[in-house]
Amino acid sequence: QVQLVESGGGLVQPGGSLRLSCAAPASIFSTYIMCWYRQAPGKQRELVASITSDGITIYVDSAKGRFTISRDDAKNTVLLQMNSLKPEDTAVYYCNAARRSFRNYWGQGTQVTVSS
Repeated sequence: QVQLVESGGGLVQPGGSLRLSCAAPASIFSTYIMCWYRQAPGKQRELVASITSDGITIYVDSAKGRFTISRDDAKNTVLLQMNSLKPEDTAVYYCNAARRSFRNYWGQGTQVTVSS
């Protein structure tokens, strides 16, 4: 069974930073697009950022300039560095592995709360 293991969530004050990590099996990490989604209470899950195996990245407009997605190929881990956090960034963040015509995989989610 494929598992994506997330870590790094928590409580942070507005303007602060957090780094989320997601470890994936090597067979998944090397061939799938790795993504971070988030879901706030009462809202739909939305894509925050994604990165291909070639390092091509995409960000939702609200994350541009504040969040950075990256890959650590040696550790089969995808990272999401979040800076200048705002209360509206509060959500459960999910790691996702996606590949066209193949099953998607999800992590269990990690809570990020931005509050003073």
